[in-house]
Amino acid sequence: MNFNTEFKPFTVQPQKIEGRSFEMIDEEIGRHQFTEEQYPVVQRVIHASADFELGRSLVFHPHAIQAGIQAVRSGKRVVADVQMVQVGISKPRLEKFGGEVSVYISDPDVMEEAKRLDTTRAIISMRKAIKEADGGIFAIGNAPTALLELIRLVKAGEAKPGLIIGLPVGFVSAAESKEELAKLDIPFITNVGRKGGSTVTVAALNAISILAEKV
Repeated sequence: MNFNTEFKPFTVQPQKIEGRSFEMIDEEIGRHQFTEEQYPVVQRVIHASADFELGRSLVFHPHAIQAGIQAVRSGKRVVADVQMVQVGISKPRLEKFGGEVSVYISDPDVMEEAKRLDTTRAIISMRKAIKEADGGIFAIGNAPTALLELIRLVKAGEAKPGLIIGLPVGFVSAAESKEELAKLDIPFITNVGRKGGSTVTVAALNAISILAEKV
């Protein structure tokens, strides 16, 4: 086998690389069940993960995309469960409409309360977040306990998110938390199974904010 042939990239221009990536996704995904407004989210999730199985496993509430667009355009707060999600979100698109991203999991009062109650910081962070983010977007990509607590608060009538993007990854409670989310009658984006994570949660949120920019 000859390893002396130098590999040359298709292009080094970011926009062309992204464009070609989306073309390849369109070619490979084939027939799918997603609507025209849902598909850009699926595209970006696959683009972020290179995982077609993950993309095909996405589940959308019928009003998820429009609810997300409306929340962004109204300048509603985005709540991330962890800093990894917060860092990846495109802030300028949200700020254009007066929005911002908040994450509470490392706040001193959250840490203190979690220790006092012997529970996870993710749970306590959701209890704090709902007080400041009524009608906002909750982007959960890491902590199933955060998603389960948010679902509990919704059922109790204590939380009214505009949209929940619930895509936590993991083996303990990740798939189960997403199954519970899919039962709610409020706008959500989730997926079936253990796969997910901060990167794909960011991709889904950024897809929504891109759609919000379009007239």
